[in-house]
Amino acid sequence: MATDLDDAARAIAAAFKDRAHANEPSLRYQVERTIAALDSGELRVAEKRDGEWVVHEWIKEAILLYFSLHTSEVSEAGPLAFYDKLTPKTKWEGTGVRVVPPGVARYGSYLAPGVILMPGFVNIGARVGENTMIDTWATVGSCAQIGANVHLSGGVGIGGVLEPPSARPVIVEDGAFIGSRCIVVEGVVVQKEAVLGAGVIVTASTPIVDVTGPQPIVTKGVIPARAVVIPGTQNKKFPAGEFGTPCALIVGRRNESTDRKTSLNDALRDFGVQA
Repeated sequence: MATDLDDAARAIAAAFKDRAHANEPSLRYQVERTIAALDSGELRVAEKRDGEWVVHEWIKEAILLYFSLHTSEVSEAGPLAFYDKLTPKTKWEGTGVRVVPPGVARYGSYLAPGVILMPGFVNIGARVGENTMIDTWATVGSCAQIGANVHLSGGVGIGGVLEPPSARPVIVEDGAFIGSRCIVVEGVVVQKEAVLGAGVIVTASTPIVDVTGPQPIVTKGVIPARAVVIPGTQNKKFPAGEFGTPCALIVGRRNESTDRKTSLNDALRDFGVQA
């Protein structure tokens, strides 16, 4: 199997660089097979190895080639009609996933057993772990990696990252809680069991400011494990004057002495975080 994947990776990477070979039957087979493996959960765009997230660039290239090899077609789901290059996933029976109308997961995404998809959206290449809740109007962008036992609250926007293929997708690790109307984009990593209060916006350039000590500590791109985060602002000088610009404030940590569910409730209460 490893050899087969190596062959697929080499063929897809070569065709992505030289599109003249993209329509060859052997290449099309490899692309179709790769997307089917994403859909079944056999493959994933990114995975953690030795504590670091590794991106499989060739799989993202396969997704982009898949779009170039297909034209839009009409598909139907009950009374709903769609016109797209990808059909929605429809074979849910026996998967252990619950999908509430009109929740949609696109072909090429994977939802593990126990996932609940309310009327939200999961894009191609995304992977959602066991027992995760995708609440109403939450979106999981292309190639995003969502862990197990995560809660994506209503209206959450998890960004998609397809290009460049080498770019890290958005990653939300196991047990994290993402509050209502949060936006997480541009390859940000939300580490294990972190809590984002309602309305937190985190991009690759958003300052993440730890205010729990005597001096602020500023980082970017990663929300630390078990951090409790709320929206904040920092003053910044512009030619027209001084204005507040968005940041994310780490105001505490989830309590180690309690279990995951209890510590979440404690965090929301103790730090005044709105879900």
